[in-house]
Amino acid sequence: MDQKHPITKNGFDALEEELKHLKTHERPKVIKAIAEAREHGDLSENAEYHSAKDRQGMIEARISYLENKINMSEVIHINKGEAASKVIFGATVTLQDEDHGDRIKKYQLVGSDEANIEKNLLSITSPLGRALIGKEVGESVEVTTPVGPMYYTIKNIELI
Repeated sequence: MDQKHPITKNGFDALEEELKHLKTHERPKVIKAIAEAREHGDLSENAEYHSAKDRQGMIEARISYLENKINMSEVIHINKGEAASKVIFGATVTLQDEDHGDRIKKYQLVGSDEANIEKNLLSITSPLGRALIGKEVGESVEVTTPVGPMYYTIKNIELI
C-alpha cells in the first residue's frame, strides 16, 4: 500500500484548481489547435501540428501527475486560531537566528509537495522542518547545513 503524503487544505485546493484548469481550459484549447493544424494538410512538415501535439503531451503528463498527487495526499486539517504549545504540521513558526539576533524568519510547516521557500512554506521533511517538529517556544534548534550548523530559537508558534 502506498503511503499518503500530508498536505494543507490550501495546498490540496491549489492542486485541484490547477487540475480543473488543465482539464476545462488547456486540454480543450490544445485539442482545438491540433484539429486546426490538421486542416492545413501534410502533417509531416506541419510545425503547428507538432507544437500542439507536444503541448498536448505536456498537459496530459501534468494532469496525470496532479491526479496522482491528489490521490496520494492526506489533508491535515489545522484548527486555525488555536494556540499551539508545540510545533506541528501546519503551524507557522517564528524563528530568531541565534548567530544574527536581528534576523527573524517566519515559516509555515507544510507537505513537501507544497513547499515554497519564497512564500515561507517550509517542508516538514526539510532539515529545518524536521528539527522544528515537536519543539516549544523558547527552545533552540540546530540545523546542519552545507556551510555548517545554524542555530535558531523558536519565538512563536501559531496556527493561522
